[in-house]
Amino acid sequence: MFKRKLTALDYHNPSAFDCKDETEFRNFIVWLEDQKVRHYKIEDRGNLRNIPSSEWPKYFEKYLEDVTCPFSVQERPEAIDWLLGLAVRLEYGDNVEKYRNCPPLEAANNTQKPTDPLVNLDISLVSNPDFKAGVTALSNLLQIQRHDDYLVMLKAIRILIQDRLTPECIAKANQSKEGLPVALDKHILGFDTGDAALNEAAQILRLLHIEELRELQTKINEAIVAVQAIIADPKTDHRLGKVGR
Repeated sequence: MFKRKLTALDYHNPSAFDCKDETEFRNFIVWLEDQKVRHYKIEDRGNLRNIPSSEWPKYFEKYLEDVTCPFSVQERPEAIDWLLGLAVRLEYGDNVEKYRNCPPLEAANNTQKPTDPLVNLDISLVSNPDFKAGVTALSNLLQIQRHDDYLVMLKAIRILIQDRLTPECIAKANQSKEGLPVALDKHILGFDTGDAALNEAAQILRLLHIEELRELQTKINEAIVAVQAIIADPKTDHRLGKVGR
């Protein structure tokens, strides 16, 4: 019942939100206050953030009173829906120009193309021997694992083709990557296999592994920066000389 508003607010998992799950519900309230409503100053949100506390329901009741919610703690679905409506109004107020130019929902849907080209597939084809033979030949050619359901195999083939065999992907794969020459004799292996060729192969593998670790560290750093940008972006009202609304 909350999916539409949760999606509009960019909640991380709108389809699976369960307000009856106490821990998930409390985390959701903290997210809503931190990211959307921001009624309290940052330093005043400690009680709401103390999710394991047995006193949390009392703090939540006080929060509902402070935001003038007409529903009580016992009316959880109604209170959640009201808070979501408040968050949507505040989000719109912060980004009026952004949402004013949004196309109507029907117009946006009309411009979208079907994402699955197999949606109009004639199901009777699945039992056709020629269809099965063709799907099997394609799966063998593309080295896709066999499956008892030929329609599942066809979907796997479609995904592989869309992800790996588009002209853009092929052009990108054909681009030669120029690297810097490396003098293997300047890199200490740390052990000796007793075979010069194996030692050289081990050095190459170690260097490749180090390069992969560097790429992983770069992605981790990017993720940390992205998270920090989300949690450290309070709204500041300069007229009041304070953080929060």
